[in-house]
Amino acid sequence: MDRLLNLLEENARYTNEQLAVMLGRTEEDVAAAIEAYEKSGVIRGYKALVDWDKTGEDKIFARIEIKVTPKKDFGFEEIARTIMEFEEVQSVYLMSGGYDLALTVSGRNFKEVALFVAHRLSPLDSVNSTATHFVLKKYKERGAILVEEEKDERRMTLL
Repeated sequence: MDRLLNLLEENARYTNEQLAVMLGRTEEDVAAAIEAYEKSGVIRGYKALVDWDKTGEDKIFARIEIKVTPKKDFGFEEIARTIMEFEEVQSVYLMSGGYDLALTVSGRNFKEVALFVAHRLSPLDSVNSTATHFVLKKYKERGAILVEEEKDERRMTLL
């Protein structure tokens, strides 16, 4: 039923009837599979993908790269669990490469995010350094295109 998961990830609002038709299964089979995925923790929740730029609400996002010192016997788990408890933190990922953890955080403005980093995140015991990158514009998120076709007026010439 991996195809079921792909369909739900594409659009969690598909009805069981629609999913059954797409999968060539019965509605009961689909409902039972979804319930099993939910109980086992494979499906962790359902969320709407919101284009905050169109709401008029003040909301900005930043990607933060963090280098940390892992704790003996806990590795990165302890600091990751501490960080994910902050209300501003939307996601936490353990990374390979030049830094250890990648976060997505949100706030009402740049200053709010900067103060979160300076006063709450950076002082944590295991945090060695942070690099904050503010998201200026989202073009695509979780597979959904967020921009409409815009006329590019930069190449217009005057006659």
